[in-house]
Amino acid sequence: MAMVDWSQLPKDLLLQIAESLDAPFDILRFRSVCSAWRSTVLPKPRRLPKPFPLLPPGGVSDTTWGFLLSKRTIYRISNPAPHSDEGYDWIVKIEEDVPDRMHLLNPLSGVRFKPLPSSFARNLDMLKFRVSELGQEYVMRYVDYRRFANSLGEASSLYMEKVVFRHDGNPSLSAECTEAASTSFSAAAGFQLLTIHISGRLAMFKSGDKKWRVIKEMQSPYDDVKLFRGHFYAVDNNGRTVMVESASKIELVAGSVFGGDKKYLVESLGRLLLVDMYLTMDVEEGPEDDGEEQFLRSLNERIVRFKVYRLAENERKWEELESLGDQILFLGENCTFAVSAADLSGYEGNCIYILNCTNGGDDSTEGFHATDIGVYHLNSSKIKPLTSESEHWKLFWPPPAWVSTTMRLQSQLEDLSL
Repeated sequence: MAMVDWSQLPKDLLLQIAESLDAPFDILRFRSVCSAWRSTVLPKPRRLPKPFPLLPPGGVSDTTWGFLLSKRTIYRISNPAPHSDEGYDWIVKIEEDVPDRMHLLNPLSGVRFKPLPSSFARNLDMLKFRVSELGQEYVMRYVDYRRFANSLGEASSLYMEKVVFRHDGNPSLSAECTEAASTSFSAAAGFQLLTIHISGRLAMFKSGDKKWRVIKEMQSPYDDVKLFRGHFYAVDNNGRTVMVESASKIELVAGSVFGGDKKYLVESLGRLLLVDMYLTMDVEEGPEDDGEEQFLRSLNERIVRFKVYRLAENERKWEELESLGDQILFLGENCTFAVSAADLSGYEGNCIYILNCTNGGDDSTEGFHATDIGVYHLNSSKIKPLTSESEHWKLFWPPPAWVSTTMRLQSQLEDLSL
């Protein structure tokens, strides 16, 4: 049988295939096949987003730029030698604020890993590994102007807010939020943003708008927002969930789920899940003469359990799940995602990884503290710090040795070919 010359595929077929690729990394892999494919399918340009208007009531200083949009992608990177004795799964979040310059982030907190290990490759070619995209997040940075700043990382970030993005045109373009944001806010750009205002209400921004629209509809402050099947979803503190088509069109999709203290929306196996987190207040003993300040420091919230629900769309209600099966849920500061345990060698499903933002951990030094992440097992209803499960720790940090080994070997092969 004659071998097929893939480089001779018709251009219209190549373009049709490229249109079905949602993730920018998939387009990168597609273009790397051969020069013919690379010349037919152009990469999507990426530019630093221009400032968005401030959320009301306004700015906080005369030097405020406004909001800058930042996109991060969560990847599972696997050893290119799948039968190696070394562990071959690594979950990392990558931010590319300017083309060809990446920052490695804690996948749950979004804080940069620094300093990187001395053995870590400074040029990371993602095409040399087996890579799958687990999710994306978008954050709006409320920034002050800093002279000579030329990237998001160099701007003075006052605070960040989670935002979900939707492209009004081709759904595949939703993965390139930064490109839409870097254009002028014209109707042709065709995008919408949804976030939670400081008041607990929802706020929307649509291409062509001059300002954010704060949606007055609210029975209880909103906890989370999610893009699911091309639609905006939002859940409030009582579990009441709505689908938001526009600032004036909001549809109830599920009634309240009372009990927990914090709600998360997660997509798993094509279904929308609600994760309800329960907290309790611990009082730590300390010196008696420190007064009110010591008292306030001694109050510490602690996660005690979770309940998980699945959206029953026809019945418009949340149905409680007893088990997640082989699914592992990750609840981060600005993103949620799910992974099958079968895709992570040596890991068990039916558990939840949670960033414990209540313990006052500081990620500013190295970007990762295992004590800031907990693992909740639904079968035992117990939560443990990541430090008690060393194999789970390695899923995040440090980078596996095979990452540097692979890049070093590639460099040596390139030297031999000269």
